[in-house]
Amino acid sequence: MKFNQPRERSCGIALKKCKNCGRNKGHINKYGLHLCRQCFRDMALGLGFKKFN
Repeated sequence: MKFNQPRERSCGIALKKCKNCGRNKGHINKYGLHLCRQCFRDMALGLGFKKFN
């Protein structure tokens, strides 16, 4: 048993995690992606997004 166990959260940034790497920050929730911005850049072409110049 942990001495200072983290609280269970019902809302906030701690609930939104990247499904690929687990990061909290830079989260893209749009279209149900649930990815951080770094993972989105790596996986964007595979997901069907196009980069325009």
